Amino acid sequence: MPKLYHFPLCPFSRRIRLAMGEHGVDCELVAEKPRAPSDALRALNPAGGLPVLVSDEGPALCGADAIANFLDETLGAPNARSLFGTDPFARAEVRRLVSWFDEGFNRDVTDPVVGEKVLTRHGGTAGGRRSPDMNRVRAGLKNVRAHLDYIGHLIDQRSWLAGDVLSHADLAAGAHISCLDYLGDVPWSANASARTWYARIKSRPSFRPLLGDHISGITPPRSYADLDF
Repeated sequence: MPKLYHFPLCPFSRRIRLAMGEHGVDCELVAEKPRAPSDALRALNPAGGLPVLVSDEGPALCGADAIANFLDETLGAPNARSLFGTDPFARAEVRRLVSWFDEGFNRDVTDPVVGEKVLTRHGGTAGGRRSPDMNRVRAGLKNVRAHLDYIGHLIDQRSWLAGDVLSHADLAAGAHISCLDYLGDVPWSANASARTWYARIKSRPSFRPLLGDHISGITPPRSYADLDF
């Protein structure tokens, strides 16, 4: 069985867990600390970044984009449904939105909120634990509303974020937002369309393992695992 080196509230790891679920692939999860990678992880990925997928054969695959493309090329079209789309324009739009969330949303929201609230305590920060920088947290929480509005804008025009079918755009967005939702930091009343979209993706079988995640000392709100909020 493949092994996925991950951290439970790492959005990039979560995107790959969702993709593997959508492709119907089981894996063994190996927990790591993002800011203090183990020797085993560094042996697989000298950069120490997550996620890393070790398959039953072949070299270790490092990074969400590399793993996502590998899964799609080996498990997606033409043998099954591609999570990147089936034509060049669709694939370009999916990749644009993946970049929006993995770069923009991560910079504006995930890194300041999850980074300060969680990784300062559980990420293996050099020099030990420290208190969260609440200025960064407040800035991230302010930024999330604009991103929810953009999700709502997209979903008002499309069935899913990038078009008519679920794609890596939805998985990337869902992965980042679910990390904040674990902390109870998503203002769902701010955009009804974004809330409806998240309820749909949250109800998919691939999402259920994420709803069972638990970080020591941080209990999610009851609504985190509630499919009806």
